[in-house]
Amino acid sequence: MIARENFVIRSIQIGLFVALFGAWYLGTRADDTLRLFLPAPEAVGREMRVLIETGRLWSALYVTVVSIAQAYVIAVMAGIAVGFLVARSRTLVQLFEPVLSGMFAVPLTMFFPLFVLFFGIGTESKVAYGAVYAFFPIALNTIAAFSNVDENYLRASRAMGASQWQQFRYVYLPAAMPVTLTGLRIGFFICIASVLGGETLAATAGVGRSTALAAELMETARLYAWIAFVVCMSVMLNLLALAVETRSERE
Repeated sequence: MIARENFVIRSIQIGLFVALFGAWYLGTRADDTLRLFLPAPEAVGREMRVLIETGRLWSALYVTVVSIAQAYVIAVMAGIAVGFLVARSRTLVQLFEPVLSGMFAVPLTMFFPLFVLFFGIGTESKVAYGAVYAFFPIALNTIAAFSNVDENYLRASRAMGASQWQQFRYVYLPAAMPVTLTGLRIGFFICIASVLGGETLAATAGVGRSTALAAELMETARLYAWIAFVVCMSVMLNLLALAVETRSERE
């Protein structure tokens, strides 16, 4: 039954993709004016091949991936540490959780010029921006995960003489892992989006900067090639993250 449901879901997803691609292809054939804003798929494919063969894709991707990795590591370390420390006390949860939720609700794009002001136009500002933006969902989910651990399990572990480390390793961590992983997944994609967005707004290199430059020069085929690459990578990474999260929940 489950296999059949998965097959139906995958079929619908593939069907939607084929329908969108077909509409794109037919639309560029029916209206020549539309090609100024929506180039034909084969033109986008040619630009993608040029980007790969000339190495522009890989050089820009390297800058972006390094920035995302640095920002995400900082966000994970800070988010889990703050979340766990806050979750140890109900008073701290009541004090800090509304503050963090309120700050996360504020669109940080408004403050991106401050990151450029303090860290410059290079990769440092994008790393800081991505780390701050990804910190909030990771911290909030960590707080929710660790603060909702069943108190009976903790009492039983203390009664059996478990140390603080043993309580964390064998009680807190397994109970909090599903919700924490959800926060890590959300934070990861927020980190990707914020770094790419920062590169689009102000940067000297990276995938976001290359996309913005193609738009500024009205190179629509190259613009769509960059966008198609980002969309494909995002979908693949999301599917991979969902698979890891689902597997961990089953275990």
